[in-house]
Amino acid sequence: MMETIRAVPELAEVLLFVEGDGETGAAMVENVDIVNFTGSVANGRKVAEACARRFIPAILELGGKDPVIITAAADLEKAATAVLRGAVTSTGQVCFSIERIYVQEQVHDRFVDLLVRQAGRVELNYPDPESGHIGPFIFARQAQIVDEHIEDALAKGARIRCGGKSENLGGGLYMRPTVLTGVHHEMKIMRDETFGPVMPVMKYATAEEAVTLANDSYYGLSAAVIAGDETEARAIADQIEAGVVSVQDTFLTFAGFGVADWESFKFSGMGGRSGIPNFLRKQAVLINTAEPACMLKEELKAVK
Repeated sequence: MMETIRAVPELAEVLLFVEGDGETGAAMVENVDIVNFTGSVANGRKVAEACARRFIPAILELGGKDPVIITAAADLEKAATAVLRGAVTSTGQVCFSIERIYVQEQVHDRFVDLLVRQAGRVELNYPDPESGHIGPFIFARQAQIVDEHIEDALAKGARIRCGGKSENLGGGLYMRPTVLTGVHHEMKIMRDETFGPVMPVMKYATAEEAVTLANDSYYGLSAAVIAGDETEARAIADQIEAGVVSVQDTFLTFAGFGVADWESFKFSGMGGRSGIPNFLRKQAVLINTAEPACMLKEELKAVK
């Protein structure tokens, strides 16, 4: 990476790539003017405390448990397409992946059937890494976490509609897109960040219930609403506690990083999302081209 960076001298003057562990990160905090950290809530808290001691800004992106609400009036085929992309892109290993799916009870079963059908068409990029749609988990522990979430859900009454637990293929740990039904908020799969291609689908009766369920989380990174039209979706989106809400689609947060100034809610982090300006210091230079004002009344009268 540094060889590539040095190919652009202007970039090499301001950008340095360093590998290391938590000790390296802790040392960096003591030698910089601002920290932009992506990671867990636990480590984000350590970074925030270290930055607070030095009175330097900390921008923290700490993950999410992003919900999507699908109303009865939504185009269910398009909704399934959006949810599948938002949930399994990069094997679900994206902080703003869709991890909770709330569907109006009248269309729940139909939506699940469509989602399962589309999920079955997703191919692993094994044995050819140049083909397929999704790759393996980033490391073994992540696959274990996702498997634990699925096991916990099954033990508490959930049902697998397609997919399943991770598979060891050629030394890599893969997971096919997995749809779960019969889920509820007492399950890890609906509370903790899963970070895998798992789509738990839950019924709701009213829009008020859907909003309550979506907000029942200590994360607030991003969310999505898919409804019959934009007006219906916006009415729901405005009530969701999240830094970015995609309307009539999912996973638009990628665009949000580039065009919108937003912040995470709750434990998903803190700090701006306006890109490069976050790393710039503002300074005001004030120039007076007239006589300095005087604080003495007598001299003020003389001036008049």
